[in-house]
Amino acid sequence: MERADVPGLVAVVLVTVATLAIGTWGLRFSRTTSDFFVASRTVRPGLNASAIGGEYLSAASFLGIAGLLLVGGADMLWYPVGWTAGYLVLLVLVAAPLRRSGAYTLPDFAEARLGSRTVRAACSLLVVGIGWLYLIPQFEGAGITLRSAIGAPEWVGVLVVAAIVLANVTSGGMRSVTFVQAFQYWLKLTALLVPAAVLVAVWWGDGRPGGAGGGDWSYPVAGDGGVGLYTTYSLIVGLFLGTMGLPHVVVRFYTNPDGRAARRTTVAVLALLGLFYLWPPVYAALGRVYGDRLVAEGRSDVLVLELPRAMLDGVGGDVLTGLVTAGAFAAFLSTSSGLAIAVAGVLTQDVTSRLVSEQRGVAAFRLAAMVAVVIPVLAALLVRNVGVAQSVGLAFAVAASTFCPLLVLGIWWRRLTDAGALAGLAAGGLGAGGAAIATLAGYAPGGWAGALLGQPAAWSVPLAVLVMVTVSLATADREPAHARRFLVRLHTPESLSR
Repeated sequence: MERADVPGLVAVVLVTVATLAIGTWGLRFSRTTSDFFVASRTVRPGLNASAIGGEYLSAASFLGIAGLLLVGGADMLWYPVGWTAGYLVLLVLVAAPLRRSGAYTLPDFAEARLGSRTVRAACSLLVVGIGWLYLIPQFEGAGITLRSAIGAPEWVGVLVVAAIVLANVTSGGMRSVTFVQAFQYWLKLTALLVPAAVLVAVWWGDGRPGGAGGGDWSYPVAGDGGVGLYTTYSLIVGLFLGTMGLPHVVVRFYTNPDGRAARRTTVAVLALLGLFYLWPPVYAALGRVYGDRLVAEGRSDVLVLELPRAMLDGVGGDVLTGLVTAGAFAAFLSTSSGLAIAVAGVLTQDVTSRLVSEQRGVAAFRLAAMVAVVIPVLAALLVRNVGVAQSVGLAFAVAASTFCPLLVLGIWWRRLTDAGALAGLAAGGLGAGGAAIATLAGYAPGGWAGALLGQPAAWSVPLAVLVMVTVSLATADREPAHARRFLVRLHTPESLSR
Protein backbone atom coordinates (compact mmCIF):
# COMPACT_ATOMS: atom_id res chain seq x y z
CA MET A 1 0.00 0.00 0.00
CA GLU A 2 1.28 3.45 -0.87
CA ARG A 3 1.94 5.94 1.90
CA ALA A 4 -0.84 8.15 0.51
CA ASP A 5 -3.35 5.39 1.20
CA VAL A 6 -2.46 4.99 4.89
CA PRO A 7 -4.39 8.01 6.32
CA GLY A 8 -7.59 6.94 4.62
CA LEU A 9 -7.29 3.38 5.87
CA VAL A 10 -6.48 4.53 9.41
CA ALA A 11 -9.49 6.88 9.34
CA VAL A 12 -11.86 4.13 8.21
CA VAL A 13 -10.56 1.72 10.85
CA LEU A 14 -10.80 4.28 13.67
CA VAL A 15 -14.36 5.30 12.75
CA THR A 16 -15.38 1.64 12.52
CA VAL A 17 -13.87 0.80 15.91
CA ALA A 18 -15.40 3.88 17.56
CA THR A 19 -18.81 3.15 16.04
CA LEU A 20 -18.83 -0.47 17.19
CA ALA A 21 -17.47 0.45 20.63
CA ILE A 22 -20.14 3.10 21.27
CA GLY A 23 -22.82 0.78 19.90
CA THR A 24 -21.65 -1.99 22.23
CA TRP A 25 -21.67 0.40 25.16
CA GLY A 26 -25.21 1.45 24.27
CA LEU A 27 -26.26 -2.19 24.06
CA ARG A 28 -26.43 -2.45 27.83
CA PHE A 29 -29.33 0.02 27.78
CA SER A 30 -31.27 -1.98 25.14
CA ARG A 31 -33.35 -4.63 26.83
CA THR A 32 -36.92 -4.31 25.58
CA THR A 33 -38.71 -4.16 22.24
CA SER A 34 -39.50 -0.50 22.94
CA ASP A 35 -35.76 0.16 23.32
CA PHE A 36 -35.17 -1.27 19.86
CA PHE A 37 -37.99 0.68 18.18
CA VAL A 38 -38.06 4.11 19.89
CA ALA A 39 -35.51 3.97 22.75
CA SER A 40 -38.48 3.67 25.15
CA ARG A 41 -39.38 7.32 24.34
CA THR A 42 -36.81 8.70 26.80
CA VAL A 43 -34.26 10.49 24.58
CA ARG A 44 -33.73 14.09 25.70
CA PRO A 45 -33.71 16.99 23.19
CA GLY A 46 -29.95 17.66 23.20
CA LEU A 47 -28.95 14.05 22.56
CA ASN A 48 -31.81 13.53 20.12
CA ALA A 49 -30.91 16.64 18.12
CA SER A 50 -27.31 15.48 17.77
CA ALA A 51 -28.51 12.02 16.72
CA ILE A 52 -30.90 13.51 14.15
CA GLY A 53 -28.08 15.67 12.81
CA GLY A 54 -25.92 12.57 12.61
CA GLU A 55 -28.37 10.52 10.59
CA TYR A 56 -29.76 13.39 8.49
CA LEU A 57 -26.38 14.67 7.26
CA SER A 58 -25.83 11.93 4.75
CA ALA A 59 -23.51 11.28 1.83
CA ALA A 60 -25.38 13.97 -0.11
CA SER A 61 -24.58 16.54 2.57
CA PHE A 62 -20.97 15.60 3.23
CA LEU A 63 -19.85 14.96 -0.35
CA GLY A 64 -22.65 15.86 -2.73
CA ILE A 65 -23.29 19.52 -1.89
CA ALA A 66 -19.69 20.62 -2.37
CA GLY A 67 -19.55 18.76 -5.68
CA LEU A 68 -22.82 20.29 -6.88
CA LEU A 69 -21.68 23.78 -5.91
CA LEU A 70 -18.36 23.22 -7.67
CA VAL A 71 -20.10 22.40 -10.96
CA GLY A 72 -23.40 24.28 -10.73
CA GLY A 73 -22.52 27.35 -8.70
CA ALA A 74 -24.89 29.25 -6.43
CA ASP A 75 -28.01 27.61 -7.90
CA MET A 76 -27.12 24.48 -5.91
CA LEU A 77 -27.28 26.33 -2.59
CA TRP A 78 -30.97 25.44 -2.61
CA TYR A 79 -30.00 21.94 -1.48
CA PRO A 80 -28.60 22.88 1.96
CA VAL A 81 -31.17 25.67 2.37
CA GLY A 82 -34.02 23.28 1.58
CA TRP A 83 -32.72 20.46 3.77
CA THR A 84 -32.46 22.84 6.71
CA ALA A 85 -35.73 24.72 6.14
CA GLY A 86 -37.59 21.43 5.93
CA TYR A 87 -37.15 21.14 9.68
CA LEU A 88 -38.84 24.51 10.17
CA VAL A 89 -41.93 23.19 8.37
CA LEU A 90 -41.69 20.03 10.45
CA LEU A 91 -41.49 22.10 13.65
CA VAL A 92 -44.54 24.21 12.83
CA LEU A 93 -46.87 21.54 11.46
CA VAL A 94 -45.93 18.07 12.63
CA ALA A 95 -43.36 17.58 15.42
CA ALA A 96 -45.41 17.85 18.63
CA PRO A 97 -48.71 16.32 17.35
CA LEU A 98 -46.86 13.38 15.87
CA ARG A 99 -45.17 12.65 19.19
CA ARG A 100 -48.54 12.79 20.98
CA SER A 101 -50.00 10.20 18.60
CA GLY A 102 -48.19 7.48 20.53
CA ALA A 103 -47.34 5.57 17.35
CA TYR A 104 -44.09 3.72 16.68
CA THR A 105 -43.96 4.27 12.91
CA LEU A 106 -45.69 6.19 10.10
CA PRO A 107 -47.93 3.18 9.27
CA ASP A 108 -48.89 3.06 12.97
CA PHE A 109 -49.95 6.71 12.79
CA ALA A 110 -51.94 6.16 9.58
CA GLU A 111 -53.84 3.23 11.03
CA ALA A 112 -54.53 5.00 14.32
CA ARG A 113 -55.79 8.12 12.52
CA LEU A 114 -57.88 6.45 9.81
CA GLY A 115 -58.66 3.01 11.24
CA SER A 116 -57.68 1.27 8.00
CA ARG A 117 -55.36 -1.69 7.55
CA THR A 118 -55.25 -0.98 3.81
CA VAL A 119 -53.86 2.52 4.34
CA ARG A 120 -51.39 1.04 6.80
CA ALA A 121 -50.18 -1.46 4.20
CA ALA A 122 -49.77 1.32 1.61
CA CYS A 123 -47.75 3.38 4.08
CA SER A 124 -45.57 0.38 4.89
CA LEU A 125 -44.75 -0.10 1.21
CA LEU A 126 -43.90 3.59 0.88
CA VAL A 127 -41.66 3.61 3.97
CA VAL A 128 -39.72 0.66 2.62
CA GLY A 129 -39.51 2.16 -0.88
CA ILE A 130 -38.35 5.60 0.31
CA GLY A 131 -35.91 4.04 2.76
CA TRP A 132 -34.34 1.87 0.08
CA LEU A 133 -34.22 4.78 -2.39
CA TYR A 134 -32.34 6.77 0.25
CA LEU A 135 -30.04 3.90 1.23
CA ILE A 136 -28.74 3.29 -2.29
CA PRO A 137 -26.78 6.60 -2.50
CA GLN A 138 -25.37 6.01 1.00
CA PHE A 139 -23.84 2.72 -0.07
CA GLU A 140 -22.76 4.17 -3.40
CA GLY A 141 -21.06 7.05 -1.59
CA ALA A 142 -19.26 4.61 0.68
CA GLY A 143 -17.86 2.85 -2.37
CA ILE A 144 -16.69 6.16 -3.85
CA THR A 145 -15.03 7.15 -0.58
CA LEU A 146 -13.05 3.95 -0.11
CA ARG A 147 -11.98 3.99 -3.74
CA SER A 148 -10.70 7.54 -3.36
CA ALA A 149 -9.17 7.01 0.09
CA ILE A 150 -7.44 3.63 -0.21
CA GLY A 151 -7.88 2.57 -3.83
CA ALA A 152 -10.30 -0.26 -2.99
CA PRO A 153 -12.95 -1.40 -5.49
CA GLU A 154 -16.29 0.33 -4.96
CA TRP A 155 -18.04 -2.86 -3.90
CA VAL A 156 -15.74 -3.10 -0.87
CA GLY A 157 -17.06 0.16 0.58
CA VAL A 158 -20.65 -0.96 -0.01
CA LEU A 159 -20.17 -4.24 1.83
CA VAL A 160 -18.10 -2.78 4.68
CA VAL A 161 -20.69 -0.12 5.51
CA ALA A 162 -23.53 -2.64 5.23
CA ALA A 163 -21.78 -5.03 7.63
CA ILE A 164 -21.11 -2.33 10.25
CA VAL A 165 -24.66 -0.99 10.02
CA LEU A 166 -26.10 -4.47 10.48
CA ALA A 167 -23.87 -5.10 13.49
CA ASN A 168 -24.98 -1.86 15.16
CA VAL A 169 -28.67 -2.02 14.33
CA THR A 170 -29.23 -5.68 15.17
CA SER A 171 -27.29 -5.50 18.42
CA GLY A 172 -28.96 -2.55 20.13
CA GLY A 173 -31.64 -1.01 17.91
CA MET A 174 -32.67 2.62 18.37
CA ARG A 175 -31.28 2.97 21.89
CA SER A 176 -27.76 1.96 20.85
CA VAL A 177 -27.77 3.77 17.50
CA THR A 178 -28.81 7.05 19.16
CA PHE A 179 -25.47 7.29 20.97
CA VAL A 180 -23.58 6.33 17.81
CA GLN A 181 -25.32 8.93 15.65
CA ALA A 182 -24.83 11.72 18.18
CA PHE A 183 -21.09 11.01 18.20
CA GLN A 184 -21.02 10.88 14.42
CA TYR A 185 -22.63 14.31 14.03
CA TRP A 186 -19.83 15.99 15.96
CA LEU A 187 -17.23 13.92 14.13
CA LYS A 188 -18.65 15.03 10.76
CA LEU A 189 -18.75 18.67 11.81
CA THR A 190 -15.13 18.52 13.00
CA ALA A 191 -14.08 16.68 9.85
CA LEU A 192 -15.41 19.52 7.69
CA LEU A 193 -14.62 22.52 9.88
CA VAL A 194 -10.97 21.87 10.77
CA PRO A 195 -9.73 21.09 7.23
CA ALA A 196 -11.76 24.01 5.84
CA ALA A 197 -10.08 26.42 8.25
CA VAL A 198 -6.62 25.08 7.36
CA LEU A 199 -7.30 25.17 3.62
CA VAL A 200 -8.61 28.73 3.75
CA ALA A 201 -5.37 29.70 5.52
CA VAL A 202 -3.39 27.98 2.74
CA TRP A 203 -5.41 29.82 0.09
CA TRP A 204 -4.78 33.11 1.89
CA GLY A 205 -1.08 32.37 2.02
CA ASP A 206 -1.07 31.65 -1.73
CA GLY A 207 -2.16 35.23 -2.37
CA ARG A 208 -5.94 34.54 -2.49
CA PRO A 209 -6.08 33.38 -6.12
CA GLY A 210 -9.43 33.34 -7.93
CA GLY A 211 -10.72 30.51 -10.12
CA ALA A 212 -11.51 30.90 -13.79
CA GLY A 213 -15.10 29.81 -13.16
CA GLY A 214 -15.70 32.17 -10.24
CA GLY A 215 -18.30 34.15 -12.18
CA ASP A 216 -20.62 31.16 -12.17
CA TRP A 217 -21.50 31.90 -8.55
CA SER A 218 -23.42 35.01 -9.59
CA TYR A 219 -25.54 33.37 -12.29
CA PRO A 220 -29.29 33.86 -11.77
CA VAL A 221 -31.27 30.94 -10.38
CA ALA A 222 -33.23 30.37 -13.59
CA GLY A 223 -30.20 30.58 -15.83
CA ASP A 224 -31.74 28.53 -18.64
CA GLY A 225 -35.16 30.15 -18.80
CA GLY A 226 -38.50 28.62 -17.89
CA VAL A 227 -37.16 25.09 -17.50
CA GLY A 228 -34.55 26.29 -15.04
CA LEU A 229 -37.15 28.25 -13.09
CA TYR A 230 -39.41 25.20 -12.87
CA THR A 231 -36.51 22.98 -11.78
CA THR A 232 -35.54 25.41 -9.02
CA TYR A 233 -39.06 25.75 -7.61
CA SER A 234 -39.70 22.02 -7.86
CA LEU A 235 -36.49 21.34 -5.97
CA ILE A 236 -37.55 23.80 -3.27
CA VAL A 237 -40.97 22.14 -2.90
CA GLY A 238 -39.43 18.67 -2.67
CA LEU A 239 -36.78 19.62 -0.11
CA PHE A 240 -39.02 21.82 2.07
CA LEU A 241 -41.86 19.30 2.26
CA GLY A 242 -39.97 16.04 1.91
CA THR A 243 -38.25 16.21 5.30
CA MET A 244 -41.43 15.46 7.23
CA GLY A 245 -42.02 12.33 5.14
CA LEU A 246 -38.61 10.73 5.57
CA PRO A 247 -39.09 7.60 7.71
CA HIS A 248 -35.75 7.83 9.51
CA VAL A 249 -36.42 11.47 10.44
CA VAL A 250 -40.01 11.02 11.57
CA VAL A 251 -39.25 7.99 13.75
CA ARG A 252 -36.92 10.18 15.82
CA PHE A 253 -39.86 12.23 17.10
CA TYR A 254 -41.39 9.12 18.60
CA THR A 255 -38.31 8.83 20.84
CA ASN A 256 -38.96 12.12 22.69
CA PRO A 257 -40.63 12.01 26.10
CA ASP A 258 -43.37 14.47 25.08
CA GLY A 259 -44.48 17.03 22.49
CA ARG A 260 -42.60 19.91 24.13
CA ALA A 261 -39.38 17.90 23.93
CA ALA A 262 -40.11 17.18 20.27
CA ARG A 263 -40.34 20.91 19.52
CA ARG A 264 -37.16 21.66 21.46
CA THR A 265 -35.39 18.89 19.58
CA THR A 266 -36.42 20.40 16.25
CA VAL A 267 -35.16 23.86 17.18
CA ALA A 268 -31.81 22.38 18.21
CA VAL A 269 -31.63 20.44 14.95
CA LEU A 270 -32.10 23.65 12.95
CA ALA A 271 -29.09 25.18 14.72
CA LEU A 272 -26.92 22.08 14.24
CA LEU A 273 -27.77 21.76 10.54
CA GLY A 274 -27.14 25.45 9.93
CA LEU A 275 -23.73 25.17 11.57
CA PHE A 276 -22.79 22.19 9.41
CA TYR A 277 -23.98 23.63 6.08
CA LEU A 278 -21.73 26.68 6.42
CA TRP A 279 -18.75 24.59 5.31
CA PRO A 280 -19.51 22.73 2.04
CA PRO A 281 -19.61 26.05 0.10
CA VAL A 282 -16.09 26.77 1.38
CA TYR A 283 -14.84 23.56 -0.22
CA ALA A 284 -16.67 24.39 -3.46
CA ALA A 285 -15.16 27.88 -3.60
CA LEU A 286 -11.67 26.50 -3.06
CA GLY A 287 -12.41 23.79 -5.61
CA ARG A 288 -12.95 26.49 -8.23
CA VAL A 289 -9.30 27.42 -7.72
CA TYR A 290 -7.62 24.08 -7.06
CA GLY A 291 -10.03 21.42 -8.37
CA ASP A 292 -10.18 21.93 -12.14
CA ARG A 293 -8.96 18.35 -12.68
CA LEU A 294 -11.92 16.88 -10.80
CA VAL A 295 -14.39 18.84 -12.91
CA ALA A 296 -12.67 17.79 -16.14
CA GLU A 297 -12.75 14.13 -15.06
CA GLY A 298 -16.38 14.26 -13.91
CA ARG A 299 -15.42 13.42 -10.31
CA SER A 300 -16.87 16.39 -8.46
CA ASP A 301 -18.39 14.10 -5.78
CA VAL A 302 -14.91 13.48 -4.34
CA LEU A 303 -13.93 17.16 -4.07
CA VAL A 304 -14.06 17.13 -0.25
CA LEU A 305 -11.87 14.02 -0.15
CA GLU A 306 -9.22 15.13 -2.63
CA LEU A 307 -9.00 18.89 -2.07
CA PRO A 308 -6.61 18.66 0.94
CA ARG A 309 -3.90 16.88 -1.09
CA ALA A 310 -4.50 19.20 -4.05
CA MET A 311 -3.66 22.17 -1.79
CA LEU A 312 -1.15 20.68 0.64
CA ASP A 313 1.79 18.35 0.09
CA GLY A 314 3.26 15.90 2.56
CA VAL A 315 2.01 15.03 6.02
CA GLY A 316 -0.36 17.99 6.28
CA GLY A 317 -2.35 16.93 3.23
CA ASP A 318 -2.38 13.32 4.43
CA VAL A 319 -3.69 14.21 7.90
CA LEU A 320 -6.48 16.41 6.52
CA THR A 321 -7.39 13.72 4.00
CA GLY A 322 -7.66 11.21 6.81
CA LEU A 323 -9.94 13.55 8.76
CA VAL A 324 -12.37 14.21 5.90
CA THR A 325 -12.37 10.51 5.06
CA ALA A 326 -13.37 9.76 8.65
CA GLY A 327 -16.21 12.27 8.39
CA ALA A 328 -17.45 10.87 5.08
CA PHE A 329 -17.39 7.32 6.41
CA ALA A 330 -19.30 8.42 9.51
CA ALA A 331 -21.91 10.05 7.24
CA PHE A 332 -22.66 6.78 5.48
CA LEU A 333 -22.78 4.81 8.72
CA SER A 334 -25.08 7.17 10.63
CA THR A 335 -27.62 7.76 7.87
CA SER A 336 -27.67 4.12 6.83
CA SER A 337 -28.25 3.08 10.44
CA GLY A 338 -31.21 5.44 10.84
CA LEU A 339 -32.77 4.30 7.58
CA ALA A 340 -32.22 0.64 8.43
CA ILE A 341 -33.98 1.07 11.77
CA ALA A 342 -36.93 2.91 10.20
CA VAL A 343 -37.41 0.30 7.48
CA ALA A 344 -36.80 -2.58 9.89
CA GLY A 345 -39.39 -1.22 12.30
CA VAL A 346 -42.06 -1.28 9.60
CA LEU A 347 -41.03 -4.69 8.28
CA THR A 348 -41.07 -6.05 11.83
CA GLN A 349 -44.62 -5.02 12.52
CA ASP A 350 -46.04 -5.99 9.15
CA VAL A 351 -43.91 -8.89 7.89
CA THR A 352 -41.25 -10.58 10.00
CA SER A 353 -43.21 -10.69 13.27
CA ARG A 354 -45.36 -13.32 11.56
CA LEU A 355 -42.34 -15.48 10.75
CA VAL A 356 -40.87 -15.84 14.25
CA SER A 357 -42.35 -17.05 17.50
CA GLU A 358 -41.57 -13.84 19.43
CA GLN A 359 -44.43 -11.67 18.25
CA ARG A 360 -43.17 -8.21 17.24
CA GLY A 361 -40.10 -8.82 19.34
CA VAL A 362 -36.37 -8.41 19.09
CA ALA A 363 -35.88 -11.52 16.93
CA ALA A 364 -38.36 -10.21 14.36
CA PHE A 365 -36.62 -6.83 14.39
CA ARG A 366 -33.23 -8.39 13.69
CA LEU A 367 -34.59 -10.43 10.79
CA ALA A 368 -36.22 -7.29 9.37
CA ALA A 369 -32.95 -5.35 9.68
CA MET A 370 -31.22 -7.97 7.54
CA VAL A 371 -33.83 -7.54 4.81
CA ALA A 372 -33.75 -3.73 5.14
CA VAL A 373 -30.02 -3.62 4.42
CA VAL A 374 -29.41 -6.48 1.98
CA ILE A 375 -31.87 -5.32 -0.72
CA PRO A 376 -30.42 -1.80 -1.18
CA VAL A 377 -26.89 -3.23 -1.01
CA LEU A 378 -27.67 -5.41 -4.02
CA ALA A 379 -29.21 -2.42 -5.79
CA ALA A 380 -26.16 -0.26 -5.05
CA LEU A 381 -23.91 -2.92 -6.55
CA LEU A 382 -26.01 -2.98 -9.72
CA VAL A 383 -26.86 0.74 -10.12
CA ARG A 384 -23.76 2.83 -10.80
CA ASN A 385 -22.89 6.44 -11.59
CA VAL A 386 -26.04 7.99 -10.14
CA GLY A 387 -25.30 11.34 -8.50
CA VAL A 388 -25.46 11.06 -4.72
CA ALA A 389 -27.31 14.35 -4.18
CA GLN A 390 -29.64 13.67 -7.12
CA SER A 391 -30.68 10.28 -5.70
CA VAL A 392 -31.38 11.80 -2.29
CA GLY A 393 -33.35 14.62 -3.94
CA LEU A 394 -35.59 12.05 -5.62
CA ALA A 395 -36.22 10.35 -2.26
CA PHE A 396 -37.29 13.74 -0.88
CA ALA A 397 -39.66 14.23 -3.83
CA VAL A 398 -41.35 10.87 -3.19
CA ALA A 399 -41.65 11.61 0.54
CA ALA A 400 -43.08 15.08 -0.15
CA SER A 401 -45.64 13.62 -2.53
CA THR A 402 -46.92 10.95 -0.15
CA PHE A 403 -46.35 11.33 3.58
CA CYS A 404 -46.36 15.13 3.65
CA PRO A 405 -50.03 15.37 2.51
CA LEU A 406 -50.98 12.43 4.74
CA LEU A 407 -49.38 13.92 7.85
CA VAL A 408 -50.52 17.52 7.35
CA LEU A 409 -54.11 16.59 6.49
CA GLY A 410 -54.20 13.79 9.03
CA ILE A 411 -53.11 16.15 11.81
CA TRP A 412 -54.98 19.31 10.82
CA TRP A 413 -58.07 18.25 8.80
CA ARG A 414 -60.79 16.16 10.45
CA ARG A 415 -62.53 15.15 7.19
CA LEU A 416 -59.69 13.05 5.81
CA THR A 417 -60.94 9.54 5.00
CA ASP A 418 -59.19 6.25 4.38
CA ALA A 419 -60.30 6.26 0.74
CA GLY A 420 -58.97 9.80 0.23
CA ALA A 421 -55.66 8.98 1.90
CA LEU A 422 -55.22 5.83 -0.17
CA ALA A 423 -56.02 7.64 -3.44
CA GLY A 424 -53.65 10.51 -2.62
CA LEU A 425 -50.82 8.17 -1.64
CA ALA A 426 -51.29 6.28 -4.90
CA ALA A 427 -51.30 9.45 -7.01
CA GLY A 428 -48.26 10.98 -5.36
CA GLY A 429 -46.38 7.71 -4.97
CA LEU A 430 -46.89 6.54 -8.54
CA GLY A 431 -46.19 10.00 -9.94
CA ALA A 432 -43.00 10.86 -8.05
CA GLY A 433 -41.93 7.23 -7.68
CA GLY A 434 -42.31 6.57 -11.39
CA ALA A 435 -40.26 9.66 -12.19
CA ALA A 436 -37.56 8.56 -9.73
CA ILE A 437 -37.35 5.07 -11.23
CA ALA A 438 -37.14 6.45 -14.76
CA THR A 439 -34.37 8.86 -13.74
CA LEU A 440 -32.37 6.20 -11.91
CA ALA A 441 -32.77 3.89 -14.91
CA GLY A 442 -30.99 6.49 -17.03
CA TYR A 443 -33.96 7.87 -18.96
CA ALA A 444 -33.12 11.56 -19.33
CA PRO A 445 -34.98 13.36 -22.14
CA GLY A 446 -34.20 17.00 -22.78
CA GLY A 447 -36.31 20.10 -22.22
CA TRP A 448 -39.51 20.05 -20.23
CA ALA A 449 -39.87 16.26 -20.23
CA GLY A 450 -36.50 15.89 -18.54
CA ALA A 451 -37.28 18.63 -16.02
CA LEU A 452 -40.64 17.10 -15.08
CA LEU A 453 -39.06 13.69 -14.53
CA GLY A 454 -35.88 14.88 -12.84
CA GLN A 455 -37.72 17.18 -10.41
CA PRO A 456 -41.31 15.90 -10.05
CA ALA A 457 -42.28 17.52 -6.72
CA ALA A 458 -43.81 20.68 -8.21
CA TRP A 459 -46.53 18.65 -9.92
CA SER A 460 -46.68 15.45 -7.86
CA VAL A 461 -47.24 17.16 -4.46
CA PRO A 462 -50.22 19.29 -5.62
CA LEU A 463 -51.61 16.23 -7.42
CA ALA A 464 -51.45 14.15 -4.23
CA VAL A 465 -53.09 16.88 -2.13
CA LEU A 466 -55.83 17.51 -4.69
CA VAL A 467 -56.66 13.82 -5.01
CA MET A 468 -56.56 13.25 -1.24
CA VAL A 469 -58.92 16.17 -0.52
CA THR A 470 -61.29 15.52 -3.43
CA VAL A 471 -61.75 11.82 -2.73
CA SER A 472 -62.14 12.47 1.01
CA LEU A 473 -64.94 14.97 0.33
CA ALA A 474 -66.58 12.50 -2.05
CA THR A 475 -66.44 9.76 0.60
CA ALA A 476 -67.51 11.84 3.60
CA ASP A 477 -69.52 8.92 4.95
CA ARG A 478 -66.23 7.08 5.58
CA GLU A 479 -64.89 9.71 7.98
CA PRO A 480 -63.61 7.82 11.05
CA ALA A 481 -65.92 8.07 14.03
CA HIS A 482 -62.99 8.72 16.33
CA ALA A 483 -61.43 11.47 14.16
CA ARG A 484 -62.49 14.40 16.35
CA ARG A 485 -61.29 12.67 19.52
CA PHE A 486 -57.99 11.71 17.91
CA LEU A 487 -57.30 15.28 16.74
CA VAL A 488 -58.01 16.61 20.23
CA ARG A 489 -55.40 14.17 21.52
CA LEU A 490 -52.85 15.35 18.94
CA HIS A 491 -53.27 19.01 19.80
CA THR A 492 -53.63 18.83 23.58
CA PRO A 493 -50.39 19.40 25.53
CA GLU A 494 -49.43 16.50 27.77
CA SER A 495 -49.66 18.71 30.86
CA LEU A 496 -53.40 19.22 30.21
CA SER A 497 -54.25 15.66 29.21
CA ARG A 498 -52.91 14.00 32.35
